[in-house]
Amino acid sequence: MALLSAGYGVSHTQYTFLSKQLNDLGYMVVAIGHELESDPPLSVSGNLYETRSENWMRGAETLDFVRHNLASTYKRYNFNDVLLIGHSNGGDISSWLANDGKDYIDTVITLDHRRVPLPRRNDVSVLSIRGSDFPADDGVLPTRSEAKEYGICVTEIPESRHNDMTDYGPKWLKEEIAHAIANFLNGTGCRGD
Repeated sequence: MALLSAGYGVSHTQYTFLSKQLNDLGYMVVAIGHELESDPPLSVSGNLYETRSENWMRGAETLDFVRHNLASTYKRYNFNDVLLIGHSNGGDISSWLANDGKDYIDTVITLDHRRVPLPRRNDVSVLSIRGSDFPADDGVLPTRSEAKEYGICVTEIPESRHNDMTDYGPKWLKEEIAHAIANFLNGTGCRGD
């Protein structure tokens, strides 16, 4: 099963290209919008790791809650090998939960998340697809030696933009993202090149 986390300000319904692909690969996909109208706006100043941590913590708790509560209803799906996939802030939330040491997380895929360090765990497969218009904060992406040690795949899509990694993005970009994900999940490498 896969838990798909939307980016900040983007509806959870705007990632159908990912949901359809993961469905075709045999995953039940639950798309989650982490924002309530009553939530304070996401901080844009100061140390963003500190000022946004509460948001990521709430998001991680939501993912854990959804996984726990769906497991008893959808018994034919494997809730002990969960794929977390998220765009931008949704990728930060996915990384936050994976860094919490939950043993049911099998794979983390982020689409241009920028703030929370990718998990460095030998028991979790990690793919981070990067846009080319915004860098990640220091320490978010692994060093070469960390990538090798933990088998973390980081791939940049040239000329791609952060805000285009949704259903609204260009067809070529959605195809590149789908290609990278499919090849990673079927074990043929970062991009299958």
